[in-house]
Amino acid sequence: MKAEKLIEKIKAHPKIADAGMILCHNGLVRATSRGGQQVSAVEVKVDQQRLAQVLQEIKNKPGIVEFLAEVREGRFYVGDDLMILVIAGDFRENVIAAMTEAIDFIKKDVLTKKEIFAA
Repeated sequence: MKAEKLIEKIKAHPKIADAGMILCHNGLVRATSRGGQQVSAVEVKVDQQRLAQVLQEIKNKPGIVEFLAEVREGRFYVGDDLMILVIAGDFRENVIAAMTEAIDFIKKDVLTKKEIFAA
C-alpha cells in the first residue's frame, strides 16, 4: 500500500494534462477514539461493490481526471495504514471538494470499523 504507486498510475492517465493537482489522503489507525478512549487495534470490513460505486461517482465530478483508492480489510494496529486515496483534477476547489466527499462516503457507506480498546 503505497501512495507513490497510485500517483504513478494517475500520472499515466491519458488525460493527465488536464490536471493541475494531485491530492493524497492516507488514513491511519489512531491511538485514541473520538471519545478519548485508548485504542489498541481496529477491525475493518470493506464493501468492495460500494467502494467501486463511490470511485465512479467521484470520477464523474466536474474537473476530476482520475480517482484511485486502496482500502484495507482486516485487523490493524496503531499507526497502520487503512486507506490511501489519490485524486487528480483541474483546480484545487474541485479536487479538495471531491476528496472530502469521497472520504465521507467511504467512512459512512463503505467501511465497517470496530475499535478494540486497550485493557
